[in-house]
Amino acid sequence: MFEITVEKEFAAAHRLREYNGNCEKLHGHNWRVELTLRTDRLNELGLAVDFRDAKRLLSEMLALFDHQYLNDLQQFKSENPSCERIAQCIYDGIRNQLIDAPSLSHIRVSRVRVWESPGSSVTYREDNQSE
Repeated sequence: MFEITVEKEFAAAHRLREYNGNCEKLHGHNWRVELTLRTDRLNELGLAVDFRDAKRLLSEMLALFDHQYLNDLQQFKSENPSCERIAQCIYDGIRNQLIDAPSLSHIRVSRVRVWESPGSSVTYREDNQSE
């Protein structure tokens, strides 16, 4: 099994509704996101996936969040835009992008890690990774 990892950043504001503490107030982060893709085969060039393609997938997803107030986005209207939910949202979005890209049909999302600060991150992966 091969795993390919790329990282990107985005800046966004959020607040955690009904949180008893400072995070209930409007604040922002420079979020760092690590995307890890996996595959069990290489293409004719000996690549699992071109880093450019992996970076493009992540960039397209993060463009939806960059310089946004996350609470205003549809996916966070009824749920807090916590680091955990952001990681899951990015995972699901990139998984759907891969489904719609026949040339990348052999690639799966392995995990998404999101940092809201240098010392605090969340990793999301699905339990069933045998597909």
